[in-house]
Amino acid sequence: MKYSRLFILLFVILASMGAKAQGTTENVIWPVLGKNDTIRVAATNDGGYMIPWIALQEVKIMGQRIWRSAADQAAFNRLRYNVLKVMPYALYAKRRYEKLERDLALVDDKKTQKKLVKECDNEIKKMFNTEIKELTITQGQILTKLIDREVGRTTFDIVKQTKGGFAAFSYQLVARVVGHNLKTTYSATEDRDIESIIVNSGYYQ
Repeated sequence: MKYSRLFILLFVILASMGAKAQGTTENVIWPVLGKNDTIRVAATNDGGYMIPWIALQEVKIMGQRIWRSAADQAAFNRLRYNVLKVMPYALYAKRRYEKLERDLALVDDKKTQKKLVKECDNEIKKMFNTEIKELTITQGQILTKLIDREVGRTTFDIVKQTKGGFAAFSYQLVARVVGHNLKTTYSATEDRDIESIIVNSGYYQ
C-alpha cells in the first residue's frame, strides 16, 4: 500500500512536469527563418541515409624556404619580379589563343579563317609594340616558357599553326638573334622556382 501511494505520487509529479514543459514550448515564439538563414549543402545517398557535406577549398601548405646565401635569395627575388612581370602577357596569350580556336571552329570558310587569324596576329603585334618590346631578354625567355605552360604549346608551334611553317621559321631566326628561343618548353620540375612563384602569386585563386 505504501509503495502504491508512492508510485501514484511519482506519476502525478511526472505528469505535471510534462504539462508544464508542453505549455512552455507552446508559448515560445520561434523566429521566422528566411533564405539567408538556411545553409544549402550537397548530400550523398548512402544506403537510404542522406549525408550532408560541404566541399572545402584546397589548403596549400608551403614550407618556409631557407636560403644558403643572401645572393641566392636576391636571385630568387629577381626571378619572382620577372615572372610576375610577364605572367599577365602569358595569360592574355592563353585567353586570346583559346578565343581564336573557338572562332575558327565555328567557320569553314578559309577566307574568314584567315581574317580571324590576322585579327589575332594584329592584337598580339599591338601588344608587342606597346609593352612586350620593353621586356628584357630574361623576361622574354620566361614569357616563352609561361606561354607553353598556359597554352600547352610553344610559341613556335602557335605561329606555325596560325601563320605557317615559313613564318614560324622566320620568327625563330629573329628571336634567336636577340637571345630568345620560340621552341622553349616549360617543365614544372625543372622550373620549380617559377612554378612555386606562380602557385603563390594569387592568379589562380
